[in-house]
Amino acid sequence: MLTYHTLIQSLYKQIILPLFYHDDVQVCISRTRNLYEAGIRVIEFTNRGDYALTNFKAIKRIQQTEYPDLFLAVGTIYSTADAIAFSEAGADIIISPVYSEEVADFCFARQIPYIPGCMTPTEIARATQSGCRLIKLFPASVLDPLYIKTIKDLFPGIHFMPTGGIKPDCASLREWLSAGAVAVGVGAALFSAMASPITLAKKINEILALHDE
Repeated sequence: MLTYHTLIQSLYKQIILPLFYHDDVQVCISRTRNLYEAGIRVIEFTNRGDYALTNFKAIKRIQQTEYPDLFLAVGTIYSTADAIAFSEAGADIIISPVYSEEVADFCFARQIPYIPGCMTPTEIARATQSGCRLIKLFPASVLDPLYIKTIKDLFPGIHFMPTGGIKPDCASLREWLSAGAVAVGVGAALFSAMASPITLAKKINEILALHDE
């Protein structure tokens, strides 16, 4: 069973939460392998296409046979039906772009960490009152690192992960981390800029080195 504590520690170590979806199952498997070999141990696969569940199941098989220390999150979950489908397929973590009370209730009943998307203090308060300990600040592209500095003291013991529109460059990530983010969700920008497994591994190594500064 994955706890919030273990999840937050894992995200802190890797700094970014890579997230992706692709219709091609082989691309999904390849990206999973490349991320793992570069040092990533938590990945978000997003529920954004017709083949999401099928492709996630293929990734899960790879995890079970080759990468037992890899945690698989599924994002873009709006309903209990989707949460049930992906949890039954082996999702370790459920992530939403919004806070859903019904999804939160489902996840906590089954001891699955739930990361809801929130922006306002009211949304964050609702999510934390339900038991959430890690909040996805979304969309981060319309926010600023100062936002975390401003609100984090209002929510002691709560961790924040800005996601959406953040470039995977060290300067930008450094700003968010310095402001108090535990990690940063990074999607299309990570994969579009990294054309090969070698360049992807190099970029992730640069990001992981931020902890050594």
